[in-house]
Formats: sequence, C-alpha cells, structure tokens
Amino acid sequence: MRFAAVTERLAGLGGAKWAVHTRAVEMAAEGRDVIRLTIGEPDVPAPETLIEAATRAMRAGRTGYSNGRGEPGLRRALAAQYSARRGRSFGADQVICFPGTQTALYAVMAALVGPGDTVLVGDPMYATYEGVIRATGAGMVTVPLDPARGFRMAAGDVAARVDGHARVLLLNTPHNPTGALLTPEDIAALGAVARAHDLWIVVDEVYEELVFEGARFASPLSLPDLADRVIAVSSISKSHAAPGMRSGWCVGPQRFIEALLPLAEVMLFGNQPFLADMTEAAIRDGSAVAGGMRARYAARAARLAAALNDAGRLRVHRPEAGMFAMVDVAATGMDGESYAFDLLVRTGVAVMPGTSFGDTLRTWVRVALTVDDAAFDTAVARILRHAGGL
Repeated sequence: MRFAAVTERLAGLGGAKWAVHTRAVEMAAEGRDVIRLTIGEPDVPAPETLIEAATRAMRAGRTGYSNGRGEPGLRRALAAQYSARRGRSFGADQVICFPGTQTALYAVMAALVGPGDTVLVGDPMYATYEGVIRATGAGMVTVPLDPARGFRMAAGDVAARVDGHARVLLLNTPHNPTGALLTPEDIAALGAVARAHDLWIVVDEVYEELVFEGARFASPLSLPDLADRVIAVSSISKSHAAPGMRSGWCVGPQRFIEALLPLAEVMLFGNQPFLADMTEAAIRDGSAVAGGMRARYAARAARLAAALNDAGRLRVHRPEAGMFAMVDVAATGMDGESYAFDLLVRTGVAVMPGTSFGDTLRTWVRVALTVDDAAFDTAVARILRHAGGL
C-alpha cells in the first residue's frame, strides 16, 4: 500500500523541531523543576467577555452550518477594521474566515503554488512555514535574514534569489522568532521586487497588536500599488490571547478570494457560527489584553537583555514586537541545539534551538517571554549561572 506524495514531502517536518520542548514536558511530568520558555502561549487566559460571547451565541442556536466564506457579520467587521488600519477601502467580499492563521496560510499557499513553483521566504522563519510550502509540492528558496540588519528582509537579497519558477514572497511582520518589524521602506523595496517579477506577496501579521512601545508596524496591504498582489493572514490567537479558539482569516484582492473560495469550501465549509459571533465582537470591541501583554513582554525582553548582555557570554537581540527574544550563544562554543539540551538538563530551563527556525540561527536560541515574572526572572538567573559554568 502506498501513501500520497504529500506525506513524503512533509516527512521530518513535524514534531522533530520541538524535541527540546517535548523533553521538557516529559521532565515536568516526572516531577522535575522545569521552566518552559519554548512556546508562544499568551500569559493570560482568553478574556471572559469572549467566552461569554461564544456561550451566548451557542445558547441562541448559532451551532449550525456556516458557509465557505465565513459569517457575514465577521467579514464586515474585519473589512471595517482593515479599512481603518490600512488607509484603503476593503469590502467583506475580500475576506475568507478560517480556523486560525495556520489553516488560512495553508489554504492560501495551496491556491497560489504547486509542483514546479518556488516560494521565497526568510530564514529564520516560523517553524511550520516549510511544511506549508512543501505540502503544495512547491520548492522553498530561503532568503537569509542578517542579524546585523535586525533580521529584516532586504530587497536585494530577495532579487538575487528570484528565478523563473518564483511565484510567492512570504513575509512575516512582526516576525517570529526574532520580533523584527519591516519598515515602510523595506516594504516598498520588497514590493518593487514583487512587481518586477510578478510575485504574489503573502504576509503573516498575527503579531500586529503586540508591537512594543516606540516601534511602528507597517503592512504591505497599505500600499495601493500592491493591492492586486498582497494577501494577509491573521487571527485572534495572539491579539486576544485566544489560540485555542482557532479563529482566523485571510484578506486579499477580490479575484483571489473568489478563486480561493472553492478550496475553502472543500476544506471546511465555514467555521463555527458561534465562534464567528465571538470573533466579530472581539474585532469590533478591540482587545482588552493586548496592551498588557505588550508591556509585559517588552519588559521581560529588556530584563533578559540587561542581565545577559552585561554578563558578556550571551548576546540578546532585542525584539520590537511579539512573544520571543533571540539569544546568540556562539561564545559558549556550542551550537543552539547542544546549548538548549545542556541548559535543560543542567538547569531545568527549556528554550528553543534556533535551528528549529532555519539555518541562519545555528548558534542562537529562542526564549519565550510568556511565563510569569517570577518564573521568568528565575529562568534568567539560571541561564546566567549556566553560562558562568561553561
């Protein structure tokens, strides 16, 4: 018996990247004292108002089928939000709703590329991007993101890697894992490359509401001259501390949305109406928790940088947004994976090896900023003691 080719394309792209996290979970289950700084789980529960909104909708009978586009009220709310934030007019017919950013990205990529095509994406990248690309049969061309440039993608580096098979430029701003933000100038230059080579731009903006004070978010959706080629994906997972709700969407040109609709219909035929009602309320009312998360994550990143950079052995890249900070461990003489396992075994602190996100971060680790302050500060103290003993 044979499996479909997609299983071969995705072999090795699943849980192997999370080996340190998996071992940390096992150690905690064994009763060990473990502080997990590995995954981007918000540090607060979903707001009670969201739970109440979903509950009211279920009690009102909003548990039937939806449709392939998503509930009209939610799509109108999203169109209004994007019109207000991007300085351009968006209609509900430019939105399709999905269960989370991940599903939206999978569907968008499946609608744009296939065998023989290539997708340009930054290295480092979010851990599932390679799988999303390779699932379609397309190839992946990585564009190194230089730490010296703040991990921001450079248009010249993209242009140097475009070939006759390139169809999509995949962007992520704010960036996971580095917390980097593309500037308006970066986006304009990348847009010029996309126009010159007739590339789609797909942008993951799920961390938009977690931009730290003093930094500025910019989106390719704001540029009218890119309107016919930009597709954005996002969700309430980060902005509203609701990752388990699985409520996301994509926004793009109407002609693309119409082409995507049949795929959305055969995938899931609409997400749950009660979750759509909840998400509509979340979008219209704004997030009650994003401001607090922004402040806490920025403060933890600052404390991490102050402690480790002053000690001299480890170097912290200060994020501008998101839930993570990157730490360069090259001075220890170990690569990121060896360091992460050694740190876990010796101190009980779990961090993600940089190679889980690409080759550029071979001597880096990613530190989640999402545990409470007491646990975070304890973890930082353990990291310092560990570095001093190497």
